[in-house]
Amino acid sequence: MTGSTLVGALVVGLAVGGLGRLVLPGRKAVPVWLTLALGVAAALLGAIVVGLVDHRTDGSPVLPLMVQTGFAAVAVVLAVVAAGRPEAQGQTPAGTGGRRKEEV
Repeated sequence: MTGSTLVGALVVGLAVGGLGRLVLPGRKAVPVWLTLALGVAAALLGAIVVGLVDHRTDGSPVLPLMVQTGFAAVAVVLAVVAAGRPEAQGQTPAGTGGRRKEEV
């Protein structure tokens, strides 16, 4: 893995992590730093996967960028959606028969 691959993964991860906060609707329970970190980590994972699978010698940067972007987007979306679910916030989901304690 070259230095340009690492820099590309960093840029892609930060861009996707930041844009993911803007694109996804609703209130986000995940902090901004976490979406950025997840984007960078997933983009690095995408770069590693491309490095293991792709053995072309032409050095075209299109495939690694697409894979890094896809990995980062999936990671950010999954984190934001999972954090926004009622079970993740300690709330009882509607319709499951859970009752709230009433204060006396």
